[in-house]
Amino acid sequence: MNNQMLGIIDACTTTSSLQPLTFYRSIAAVPFAGRYRLIDFMLSNMVNSGVQSVAIFPKNRYRALTDHIGSGKEWDLDRKRDGLFIFPPVKNDLKLEDPSLIAQFRYHIDYFLRSKQDYVIIANSYTICTIDFNQVLKRHVAQGAVVTSVVSGNTPLNIYIINKKALLDILQNETQDFDTITELVHYLSSSSKVITYEQNGYLSQVDSLEAYYKASMDILSAETWKQLFLRTRPVYTKTKDEPPTRYAKTAVVKNSMIANGCVIEGHVENSIIFRGVKIGKGAVVKNSIVMQKGAILENSVLNYVVLDKDVKIGSHEELNGEPNLPRVLAKGTVQGALMNS
Repeated sequence: MNNQMLGIIDACTTTSSLQPLTFYRSIAAVPFAGRYRLIDFMLSNMVNSGVQSVAIFPKNRYRALTDHIGSGKEWDLDRKRDGLFIFPPVKNDLKLEDPSLIAQFRYHIDYFLRSKQDYVIIANSYTICTIDFNQVLKRHVAQGAVVTSVVSGNTPLNIYIINKKALLDILQNETQDFDTITELVHYLSSSSKVITYEQNGYLSQVDSLEAYYKASMDILSAETWKQLFLRTRPVYTKTKDEPPTRYAKTAVVKNSMIANGCVIEGHVENSIIFRGVKIGKGAVVKNSIVMQKGAILENSVLNYVVLDKDVKIGSHEELNGEPNLPRVLAKGTVQGALMNS
């Protein structure tokens, strides 16, 4: 099955349900689990399944995404043949609306025509799971299917394997247009065999703040961690060389995930701390997420809070959210007195 599949990641999805985390970035580039971005999980699934050619189709606010992905080196996709491709949207000045994903496929049809793979994986960028696409393809071929839809509990996950010939037939017929892959699959189901593949194990679709927070807290569970981060199927991400985290004598850490490059002097419990975060003496951070280069000064208290990158919290501040609706501070926010740190 190796190298029979072409990988496509739909990074076009937009939603207001993840704001303010998506003010400056696409959903695909939302930071997750201390050192990853959401797209890392699906991209790693493809690479771990032997996919050697992956195309990413973003729509808006994709600077952070392209900076994170780079040449694809961390995913072993910086290749002379095949490799990683990022196709930003091509807009028609005569049309006010953004082009559909299918229209983008059609514009970049040479990518499909030149590829030698017979099957195409089309997946969204915000589903967190561990999936072996070789097993999906094995069932797809055995059943003689044209489309296989990956589902969880009979709920479609917007992850598909499609015969490339069937996809090309649609792309080359410009009288047929669809806004989404779901519409395309529905059209094919009237004349072609469409089957489902049940995905087991931990799975989360991070399409809202509530889903983001729940998935983040889920990975603090050893059972969830074991299902997502397998030695045989690692999750790859952009490498950053930073020193180990320094824990002061006053530091207390319980059931938390703390990335490298941090300075911890306060109390951290049931929380996820990204790279380069500083937590001052006497500060208490519980049930919270603090993204890259955040700073919480002495004697401040955070509970059920999500801080985006570069957020600064002054001393003696208190921020509280709710278990099902955390309080979120946008990137670069300064809370409390202005600080020189």
